[in-house]
Amino acid sequence: MPFLLYGPMRSPSFSTVDAGSGHALSTPWRSFLTLIGVFFFWGFVAASNDILIPVFKQALNLEQAQSQMISFAFYVAYTLGSLLYLGASALWSGPGHDDLISRWGYSKALSYGLLISAVGTLLFIPAANHASFPLLLAGLMVVGLGFSLQQTVANPLVLLMGPSAGGSQRLSMAGGINNLGTTLGPLLVSYAIFGPMTGEGSGAASSESVMDLSSVKTPYLVLGVLFTLAAFVFYFKDLGRPTPSQTTDSSGGERRRVFALPQVWGGMIAIFLYVGVEVATASNLPEYLRAELHLPVESFAPYVALYWASLMIGRWTGTAAMVRQGVLGMRTSTTRTIMRLVLPASAFGVYMLVTALGGHDPREHVVFLPALLVLVAADAYSGGRAERQLALYAGLGMVSLILGMVAPPQVGVYALTAVGLFCSTLWPCIFDLSLRGVGSATTKVSSALIMMIMGGGFVSVLQGYLADLPSVGIRGSFWVGVVCFAYLAFYALVLARPRNTSTPL
Repeated sequence: MPFLLYGPMRSPSFSTVDAGSGHALSTPWRSFLTLIGVFFFWGFVAASNDILIPVFKQALNLEQAQSQMISFAFYVAYTLGSLLYLGASALWSGPGHDDLISRWGYSKALSYGLLISAVGTLLFIPAANHASFPLLLAGLMVVGLGFSLQQTVANPLVLLMGPSAGGSQRLSMAGGINNLGTTLGPLLVSYAIFGPMTGEGSGAASSESVMDLSSVKTPYLVLGVLFTLAAFVFYFKDLGRPTPSQTTDSSGGERRRVFALPQVWGGMIAIFLYVGVEVATASNLPEYLRAELHLPVESFAPYVALYWASLMIGRWTGTAAMVRQGVLGMRTSTTRTIMRLVLPASAFGVYMLVTALGGHDPREHVVFLPALLVLVAADAYSGGRAERQLALYAGLGMVSLILGMVAPPQVGVYALTAVGLFCSTLWPCIFDLSLRGVGSATTKVSSALIMMIMGGGFVSVLQGYLADLPSVGIRGSFWVGVVCFAYLAFYALVLARPRNTSTPL
């Protein structure tokens, strides 16, 4: 997922220090690698929701809009968790502390977030045993509340674990672990529910396995155990704590001037719609597979995994722009070109491998390779420039969705999965453009952008509602995503353009 990879921008009010001495902590690699394991959890659960959607829809005979409440509950929990955290910090942070994380320290705060998520996984037991959709939603919401606190801790902490110059590389490494979770999640959850694919596809057996929801609880209970073990590990670590802010809050009038800037309020809408189209496309993809390709539910996992692997492919490809010097005597431009070819091919190879290990035949997805060539060309043309990449990728996202709606389903399904390629790097582009020129209000704007993650829930439900209308159907419902991408292009080309301003920030 986007916010899971890149996280909030670096805040000047954070520093990793020893609570007793006030000196900078030297965090060992073992602690860093333990920390970024949490990123795997986020990706695993977020992508696995797209398997739960068709399973519960078929088992409980839900409408498409109702099934999208799975995405709604999970993503709105992030915003609800942030609001609860801000309120709790105002009430209970205590003197000398800006917030609860400052009071608890990074390690204990992360431990508490993991325990909250572990409690959420327990609700999967009665949800599966009693085929209760409300209990499933409650469980996902509690897991999401825990993730909200974990993200508030882990993203800035990764940036601060070591020299500031290497912060983005460490966060990229954490993002790679997250992408591994999004790729493995759908395949492993599908394997736990349906077992290995034999290629025979017994329709009777398939229907019976879908209706028996008891197997749904197994992978989430395993996750609950892992959450608890990780919480135990972090509780006894000392990763420091945020230092009290050295800057005074901006006045209300100054804050209003900052949020009146087009790149700021426009960026908030952009985050809402970007997360919306990314999540809604993935969440409604299984219904497209059922209605258009007539596939059984147990065959959905490779396509859902390919969608999320596409984000990994796009992000790996985007790192080629970071190459600043040639290797092996080659020119920088030549090295960068080679990396633009090798990195997406390697990421696609990872997807093919895990698909084969999950009991599916990966060879049928080789037809996705032309989409990778389009991505490589687009990445080279954008040159890593935020405004150009956002506009170009938004345009390609619109083309992919329209092709998915009008092409034969054998082609359309891969056009829809290609949307992941063009969503992959939009989060940092929007953040970059939104924060330009906001000065000391950076952290406030960053927090406001994070709040807009709830778009993943709202847009998914909207598309599901439209898919239920006979006059629209699942194909026509993807016009919701086209509108989202159109706004993102408008934001890049119009609202985010540099402006001369004398407004003091």
